[in-house]
Amino acid sequence: MSLLTSLFPVSIPRISISQENSMSQSRIDLIDNPSPRCPVALVLDTSGSMAGQPIDALNAGIRIFIDEIKRDDLARWSVDLAVYSAGGKAQRIQDFVGAEQISGFAPLAASGTTPLGTAAGMALDDLEARKRTYRSTGVPYYQPWLVLISDGGPTDAWQDAARRASEQSARRKLVSLPIGVAGADLTMLSQFSSKPAVALDGLKFRELFQWLSASMARVSASTSSDTEVQLPGIDSWGSI
Repeated sequence: MSLLTSLFPVSIPRISISQENSMSQSRIDLIDNPSPRCPVALVLDTSGSMAGQPIDALNAGIRIFIDEIKRDDLARWSVDLAVYSAGGKAQRIQDFVGAEQISGFAPLAASGTTPLGTAAGMALDDLEARKRTYRSTGVPYYQPWLVLISDGGPTDAWQDAARRASEQSARRKLVSLPIGVAGADLTMLSQFSSKPAVALDGLKFRELFQWLSASMARVSASTSSDTEVQLPGIDSWGSI
């Protein structure tokens, strides 16, 4: 059994691009492409301490993730991606959109403090709204993912968002994966999940996002709510 299989032995339930136009366009996409969806929210620390090599490696990793998702015949139609940054202020960089519709990704810049709690709360709210949209359009969906990446700790009120994420993770309503870059407060990050935070090995964002894209491919290929998805091991990029 791989480390991550033991971390996240999840059963995936199947349930019966301007900013202004993204929601209506998204609903049209759901109607045109009723494939079962897996919503993935990336919450990224873009504070000043991530400047230089860390933010460059993070940007490169995100581009790899998008490219590899789009190359997979199932995941490209199943993964819905939203991106949030926590650098000076919390921002929604990208509303939920199907991976197939993403044509590019503007590099993130690092500056300011780390309002990670606000960004995570925003992502959790959007995940709930996204699930409501799936239900209203009759589109089945898999267990949502929340991926948090930070090299420190929040500088805002983060406890409520952490509690929400941890409770949903414990009830298997959410795969919450907190990841700590060198210098991160892993004890604090672990409070965003019912499982321990994972320490990134150096700046192996490329390997992390390759793992994430491979995991999305496995989730997208799952055909039964009773199937336990065996995710790849994390040895290439992280450790508990």
